[in-house]
Amino acid sequence: MTERERGGAGHPRRRGQGELEGQVLAVLRPAPGPVNAGWVQERLGGGLAYTTVITILTRLLAKGAVSRERAGRSFLWTATADEAGLAALRMRRVLDGEADRKAVLASFVTALPPGDERLLRELLAQAGDEAED
Repeated sequence: MTERERGGAGHPRRRGQGELEGQVLAVLRPAPGPVNAGWVQERLGGGLAYTTVITILTRLLAKGAVSRERAGRSFLWTATADEAGLAALRMRRVLDGEADRKAVLASFVTALPPGDERLLRELLAQAGDEAED
């Protein structure tokens, strides 16, 4: 492991916000069906504590990105969103927390690079066409 990966001074590199959530979803998406937290922990590797995996799964549940079903004294988990879906959930949560949605959306759109703005317009047009069908 390089000094950069360790985060310097021998400390593990600190993960970015949502990075673990994305990793958990990446493990859950191809799962053969609902799986327990131990299964997720095993496939994540990296020595994550079981309690950390449970915490991440619980956060994803609150965001609607996973579902769970009772299996004895524990739960089985299933991904209901991919990483793009998780990012969209985060964006909606931020938007829902603001009083002036129009101002937030206007600020967001005007800050987009031209290619992203064009893509957003195309996606909105597609969504409008699908709504009419």
